[in-house]
Amino acid sequence: MTITAIPAAPKRAQATDPKRRPKREREGAAWVFLSPWVLGAIVLTLLPMAVSLYLSFTDYNLFDPPHWVGLRNYTRMFTEDPRYWRSVTTTLTYVVIAVPLQLALALAVALALKNMRRGKSFYRSAFYAPSLLGASMSVALVWRAIFNDGGTVDNLLGTGGWVNRPGWALLAVALLTVWQFGAPMVIFLTGLQQIPAELYEAAAVDGAGKWRQFLSITVPMLSPVLFFNLVLQTIQAFQVFTPAFAVSAGKGGPADSTLFYTLYLYDRGFVASHMGYASAMAWVLLIVIGAVTALLFRTSRSWVFYASEGDR
Repeated sequence: MTITAIPAAPKRAQATDPKRRPKREREGAAWVFLSPWVLGAIVLTLLPMAVSLYLSFTDYNLFDPPHWVGLRNYTRMFTEDPRYWRSVTTTLTYVVIAVPLQLALALAVALALKNMRRGKSFYRSAFYAPSLLGASMSVALVWRAIFNDGGTVDNLLGTGGWVNRPGWALLAVALLTVWQFGAPMVIFLTGLQQIPAELYEAAAVDGAGKWRQFLSITVPMLSPVLFFNLVLQTIQAFQVFTPAFAVSAGKGGPADSTLFYTLYLYDRGFVASHMGYASAMAWVLLIVIGAVTALLFRTSRSWVFYASEGDR
């Protein structure tokens, strides 16, 4: 008798592919580590933004329940509030003055430090220190004392206290921002150190002077770093608050010459208890900053040079 072996039935595929299990485990571990950030983003950022958007369409005084008013806050802002437009003008003037001066000073100091052989670390730290202290209320109060009547500037120049003169108070606040050039200076210095020295040597052989080398080599090669600093400092300038609050004692004076947008927003929301109106102002500011940033990115195509792209 011949016995024929019956082949064993193939085993069923496991419900869980062993090759995919490690990937799922890695994804699970990743979400565990990301959960604090995700939770913080939702609770501390997205949820407050949603509440603020809702309050911008309401009349809310921090004590009574919000009352829906639709677009009333926005129409009042654009058509019935002259101080709002004064704050817009003051903020735009400040951005136009402070940001270019700060970036120019930061680039000049970075160029000076680039070729320094001794003490570079010390001077880099010394110039960076104001960026750590400039946003504090204590330094802003000291700055107000320097530019007040009888202060250092008054004693040296005899021009009187800048913070008490409508034509000079805004400049005093702008100079405080310019003084905080340490952060963009460090970024500029890092970018300058990445430019190949062979480019300058070749330009010198061709007879190019220092100014021509700066315009033809330094500026194009440094344009991505310049663009980064420009975007970052512009966004920060639109949100300036502490210097204006300290210099004007929270009033935006004299004659509303330091009535910055954020200072007026604070006044409407926390002094006058018009939180719905302040929320509407905050959302307009967000939209404006987004539009300005998008415009900078749009115009960067014509002046920012990337070495990896031959057409730029």
